[in-house]
Amino acid sequence: MDNFGFLKVAAAIPHVSVADCTANAERIIALAEQAAQRGVEIVVYPELAVTAYTCGDLFLQSALLDAADHALSEIVKASRKLPLTLIVGMPLRHGSSLYNCAAVIAQGRVLGVVPKTYIPNYAEFYEARWFASGAGIEDETIRVAGQEADFGAGLTFEVNGVEFGVEICEDLWTTVPPSSHLAQNGAKVIFNLSASPESAGKYDYLRQLVAQQSSRTLTAYVYCSAGFGESSTDLVFAGNALIAENGIILREAERFSLEERLTVADVDIERLEFERRRNTSFRMNESTTENTVIEMEVPEGLRAAALDRDIDPLPFVPHDEKRRNERCEELFHIQAHGLARRLEHTHSTKAVIGISGGLDSTLALLVAVRTFDLLQLDRKGIIGITMPGFGTTGRTYHNALELMHGLGVTVREIPIGKACEQHFSDIGLDASDRSAAYENAQARERTQILMDTANMEGGLVVGTGDLSELALGWATYNGDQMSMYGVNASVPKTLVRHLVKWAADTEPDAATRATLLDIIDTPVSPELLPADADGKIAQKTEDLVGPYELHDFFLYNFVRAGYRPAKILLLAEQAFRGSYDRATIRKWLTVFLRRFFAQQFKRSAMPDGPKVGSVALSPRGDWRMPSDAMATIWLDDLEK
Repeated sequence: MDNFGFLKVAAAIPHVSVADCTANAERIIALAEQAAQRGVEIVVYPELAVTAYTCGDLFLQSALLDAADHALSEIVKASRKLPLTLIVGMPLRHGSSLYNCAAVIAQGRVLGVVPKTYIPNYAEFYEARWFASGAGIEDETIRVAGQEADFGAGLTFEVNGVEFGVEICEDLWTTVPPSSHLAQNGAKVIFNLSASPESAGKYDYLRQLVAQQSSRTLTAYVYCSAGFGESSTDLVFAGNALIAENGIILREAERFSLEERLTVADVDIERLEFERRRNTSFRMNESTTENTVIEMEVPEGLRAAALDRDIDPLPFVPHDEKRRNERCEELFHIQAHGLARRLEHTHSTKAVIGISGGLDSTLALLVAVRTFDLLQLDRKGIIGITMPGFGTTGRTYHNALELMHGLGVTVREIPIGKACEQHFSDIGLDASDRSAAYENAQARERTQILMDTANMEGGLVVGTGDLSELALGWATYNGDQMSMYGVNASVPKTLVRHLVKWAADTEPDAATRATLLDIIDTPVSPELLPADADGKIAQKTEDLVGPYELHDFFLYNFVRAGYRPAKILLLAEQAFRGSYDRATIRKWLTVFLRRFFAQQFKRSAMPDGPKVGSVALSPRGDWRMPSDAMATIWLDDLEK
């Protein structure tokens, strides 16, 4: 495991020769050497890889079993010079029984042997003809490859500080897989040695099974199944390899390949530890019984420059268009149902929204329209108010009006210039001042108009601010930070744009669709400073606080993954390679950390609003943080 908590694992699928243990050992060693060259720390092979899975009644022959033991000795000998751990499948005799086993090997030593617990004896499987179950075996030793080794189904192994467990094929398909208990006993990675034959549709179910078990156990799950070379008398083996982490498939091998395969991924042990700390249900199920943990230190091998892992630069946005559209529709449903419940509870048939012609207020208006349609209320009950000020441009002003007219809501226009000028005079603010007071007074004037209008109409002020703005504190306290219900409060900026785009794509009115598309193309701005000489937006948010795609990446990995800044920087470099250099990422990450800590007081006083995704900052929901916490530790970590 490296300094950032990544463990490089691999599923190796050798080209086996049925019952030729010497040849199989050579292929196992060759793949182990390839794995070491790639910096792999633990590599797993298919079920019964030393002999091949399809030996049939030959498993009962002493000649085969002796050859398998000798072949394993050669593998053990070869492991002395390899800086990694091998998990190899083979048949082993113990007492008067034969067991389907996984031998865990490192540095010339057999660390332990795990027998298969569930022995399938149905359909095409008849393993009980040869193998006994390892259920109930514990605290025993077995003679293997000239060594005495621990033998038991509940063994776990700790190599260089990472605890892992092993189960074999059918064990995963049972009601309560052994890996569930292994995870409760501390294993953070599960390796499955399998020889599961193919049938139509089976692989899709297998992917779901592996992903779900990794999620249920909060583990990384490495599945490795037999491939080309197994007997095709009645069955075909596709060489399936899957590496999953907490419900996500990180890597999978090409199926039905005639070539050997080494599937490698960096699994995030630190992230799994974080998930277990935050998941109280998992902690409640942690085992109180002691199990045998076999510890071993293995010299570190090569370290790859880049992670064998895809880092998503847009963690809040599904990449697949179909899934993204489904996500957008689902989010609209959540937002609309939340607002509908609040309107119903307050016996209100009116909603008041400030419409700026920007993305956030557009999304809030679209949600309000959907809500009123859901409640079968007249859209005229939605009072959209555009409040042009000193920085309002013609583009946003006209888009605000066109959007409201196109959606059929009540349109009001209330300029704030004169009111703000009077306020500046009252408080003694110089007319040429462009400080925070100048900007925030405009935001608070708009909020006052919305609140007072809502009081007059018996309505509800619908907030427009989004999750990314809340994270950065990019909102005026008791200004646009405040509302009676914030429908966008847990929607990140990178997703807001896609939600509005989805709404545009599904909008039947061509003029309204064109307006929505132009809003999407408009630079994000609070428009609190006067426009430039050409009448264009002079105050662009991302020029001031940094790109929202970076900030959303920082937010997700800081809050949802619990990563420290140095690790976020590492991941961001890989995710945004070609878009931002290290210095730029570090600069904006520093801004994020400073603002996130300094602006907590705004989140502590944020209004109600629906949680729509895996990250939310409401003090009544996901995130609880004191308003006067210091960022020193996190900023120092970034400088290391």
